[in-house]
Amino acid sequence: MDFIKVASACPKTKVGDVDYNIYNILKCIDDAKQQNSKFIVFPELCITSYTCGDLFLQDYLLNKSIHGIQQILSATEDCDMLIAVGSPLLIDSILYNCAFLLFKGKILGIVPKSYIPNYSEFYEKRWFTEGIGIETHEIDLQFQKNIPFGTNLIFSSNIANFGVEICEDLWVTIPPSSYLSLMGANIIGNLSASNELVSKMDYRKNLILNQSARGICSYIYSSAGVHESSTDLLFSGHLLISENGSLLKENQRFQRENEVIYSWIDIFKLKAERMKNLSFRDASKFTGKKPCLIKFKFSNASINSFDRFIAKHPFVPSSKQERENRCKEIFNIQSSALAKRLEHTGLKKAVIGISGGLDSTLALLVVVKTFELLNLDKNNIITITMPGFGTTDRTYNNALTLCKELGCDLREINIVDASLQHFKDIGHDKNIHDVTYENVQARERTQILMDLANKESGLLIGTGDLSELALGWCTYNGDHMSMYSVNPSIPKTLVRYLVKYVAEKESKGEVAYTLMDILDTPVSPELLPKDSNGEIAQKTEDIVGPYELHDFFLYHFIKHGSSKDRILFLATEAFKNDYTNSEIEKWLNKFMWRFFTQQFKRSALPDGPKVGSISLSPRGDWRMPSDAAPWK
Repeated sequence: MDFIKVASACPKTKVGDVDYNIYNILKCIDDAKQQNSKFIVFPELCITSYTCGDLFLQDYLLNKSIHGIQQILSATEDCDMLIAVGSPLLIDSILYNCAFLLFKGKILGIVPKSYIPNYSEFYEKRWFTEGIGIETHEIDLQFQKNIPFGTNLIFSSNIANFGVEICEDLWVTIPPSSYLSLMGANIIGNLSASNELVSKMDYRKNLILNQSARGICSYIYSSAGVHESSTDLLFSGHLLISENGSLLKENQRFQRENEVIYSWIDIFKLKAERMKNLSFRDASKFTGKKPCLIKFKFSNASINSFDRFIAKHPFVPSSKQERENRCKEIFNIQSSALAKRLEHTGLKKAVIGISGGLDSTLALLVVVKTFELLNLDKNNIITITMPGFGTTDRTYNNALTLCKELGCDLREINIVDASLQHFKDIGHDKNIHDVTYENVQARERTQILMDLANKESGLLIGTGDLSELALGWCTYNGDHMSMYSVNPSIPKTLVRYLVKYVAEKESKGEVAYTLMDILDTPVSPELLPKDSNGEIAQKTEDIVGPYELHDFFLYHFIKHGSSKDRILFLATEAFKNDYTNSEIEKWLNKFMWRFFTQQFKRSALPDGPKVGSISLSPRGDWRMPSDAAPWK
């Protein structure tokens, strides 16, 4: 499934005591090995410790550091893990601050620090020489010959491609990791010794997250800890693992014992993002650099004890505050888009069908916000409720209450007689409750809305959402059609939160109560007759499946181009406490069949704004033949 487990470590150290440092580095490696990690990143100069000062100019320390590398190699001959450790390295009387990449008892390559800080509290140029410009060299050590040495090394495995940079390299205008990413590295390690100052942690974290986003990569950061010299500075052992702008794991700083953090990296997702991002691909042509590929192979790439968090509702932020901010932003996008369309057409009225369901409720709330934005009279919002064979008292009364309380022009047109006449015209038995029975009602409602919009010189507002479009759960040239749609990129799981946000944060009294009751009403098109108790008999999720599953399927299918097997793997992990594996597979099969067979509806969508990263607009994000074979 293209996942790999990585680690960031901060071992206990003593300044200049290589034996002590190696002992703790090996303890961290052993912990990571037990966790089945494939890549571990240690701090800058962790073999000696970073704060050795002029001791770096002593032969004894330099020779001990190389001996320390040999100790690690001997202890990890059977370790199926790429290890990045920091150590000084003397080459032809020039001292470099380096990252050693070790694998199964061998040095795969050595990367020198490109940029040497020599300002404020840093004075590394007293000891070290910058490595920038060194590419595709080889060096010899007593115990290994022809070791790749340079800043353009890409360590290419059967799972992922790795690159490393060192501390200051991240803080410059164009970090080496930018070039490494463009040359194919999708996991970057940073061996660092970044001291703590007030608020520096936030800035550092933002740099790391931003760099992982710009490089569309995973960025693993390890910084020196509290046992470095505190003569003038204090280090905190800050550890972070990020992926494409998202923070996956972070430690609590200032720990006094060995510490290792872990996370699973989704290599498939990174590759998919790079494939779609044409600007990233174009930029790779102009780096002026050529990678030195160092190939190696992990023996075991299987996934054991998978514990990466997989969000069940990827369209919905988990944080309450972030959800509220997202809701405000979405309403701004929707209402501003509709305002532009109203201004362009010169129309002062909007027409919208209100069913008492979630989608039409959200669309109405958007229209109200738009009219407030444009200082238009809300009485020019013409709301039409059109009871049919399946309309229940609950949805009918909620529709009436909501429109009245919001100050809209409320009208009621019953479609029963018109539908019965149409059944008679086309020779359809009214007792046969098939697709014709349902679609006659949907198209009758759309005809009424279209004709009223013409009569009133108004704009007919569509209400259908992204989830319905993905499944084709709409009547072609019925609720499928409008003059402008405001919900086409809002999935059903997010529709709920938007309506709930207005109910809790922007409404009170009867409006808030009605919105909460709409949220509690089962999702239904109400096209089949009511049950014997007058309640909704036709529940959408009983027919097509749970929307939370379909939104999950849609997100991973469109966002990352995930295969059916991968989606099933992720879904069974995310929903393991909610659905059985067979249930998930059943609804995934339903999703795939409906998504492919219903493309013809999406190919003829009305205009509407893109709100999130996923849209099925045939003019924008999704172009698909209507007769492609469903994937099995």
